[in-house]
Amino acid sequence: MKLAKVFTLLISLSILCGCEKMGSSQRGARLNSAEGLAAKQIAANEEYKTNTQVSLQQADQSQSMAEAANRKILRNGDVTLEVSSPEAAERQITSIADALGGFVVTSESKQHDTGDPAKQYLEVNLVIRVPAAQFETAFKQILSTASRVIQQKQTGQDVTEEFIDLEARIKTQKALEVQFLEIMKQATKVPDALEVQRQIAEVRTEIEKLEGRKRFLENRASLSTITVNLQSPAPIAVNTSGFRRSVREAVSDGVDLTIGIVLFLIRFVIVMIPIFLLLILPLGLLVRFFWRRTRTSLWSRKPGPYSQPPPPDEQVDSQPG
Repeated sequence: MKLAKVFTLLISLSILCGCEKMGSSQRGARLNSAEGLAAKQIAANEEYKTNTQVSLQQADQSQSMAEAANRKILRNGDVTLEVSSPEAAERQITSIADALGGFVVTSESKQHDTGDPAKQYLEVNLVIRVPAAQFETAFKQILSTASRVIQQKQTGQDVTEEFIDLEARIKTQKALEVQFLEIMKQATKVPDALEVQRQIAEVRTEIEKLEGRKRFLENRASLSTITVNLQSPAPIAVNTSGFRRSVREAVSDGVDLTIGIVLFLIRFVIVMIPIFLLLILPLGLLVRFFWRRTRTSLWSRKPGPYSQPPPPDEQVDSQPG
C-alpha cells in the first residue's frame, strides 16, 4: 500500500512539474508573441512616418514644379555678332527661328561707306521671337553662327504676380458687371437706367483693358524676344603715309583751299552785282536827293541879309543855263 501511495505521489509530482513547465512555456510564448507584435507595430509606425514624409516631400516637389510651370517669365536676349557675311548669317538665323517654331519680327540692313568701294561695311539688325521653351536652344544656335561674339545679354522678368492680380481684378469686375445688369433689370426710371448703363460701360471698359494687358503678358511670356545685330568685320586701316605723301597731301589741301576761296569770291561778286544795281544804287541816289532837298529848304528859310549863302553845289545848281 505504501508503495502504491509513493508511486501515486511521484506521478502527481511529475504531472504538476509538466504542467508548470507547459504554463511557463506558454507564458514565454505569449510574451514573445506580444513583444513581436509590439516590434511589428513600432516598425509599422516608423514605416508609416517615413512614407508620410516621403509623400509630403513628393507633394511639395510636385506643387513646386506646378508653380514653376505656371510662372509667367518674360525672357529677352540681345546679341551683337561679327560674321563674315551678314546676308548669309541673316538667312541662317531666319532658318533657326523657323525650325524652332518662331518667326522674324523685323529685319533691317544698313550699308556704311568707308571710302573704299571694295571695303563696304554692312550691318544687319534682326528681331526674332521663339517659344519660351526654345529660348536657350535658339540663343546658343544663334551664337554659333558668329565668328566673334561682341556682346550678349539675357534678361528675365517675372510677371506672375501681376498676372494673378489681373485675373482677380477681371473676376471682380465681371461680378460687378453681373450685379449692375441685375440692377438694370429692376430699374423703372429712365435716369436710374441711364446711370446704371453708364456704370456698366465703365466696368466693361475696365474689363477690356485688364484682359488686353493679360493677353499681352501671355503673349510675351509664351514667345521670347531675341535682338540680333550682325556686323561684317571692320576694315583694317593701314597707315602708308610718309613724308612725301604728307607734303603732297598738304599741297593738295592748299590748292583746294585756294580754289575754294577764289570760287567763293567769284560767287560773291556775281551775287552782289544785281543786288548793288537793283537795291543799293537806287537807295543811295534817293538818300542823296532827299538830303540835298532838306539842306536847300533849311537855307532858304533863314531871313535877313546876313544869312549865309547856300553851299557851293547848291549855288551852281541855282545858276541859270
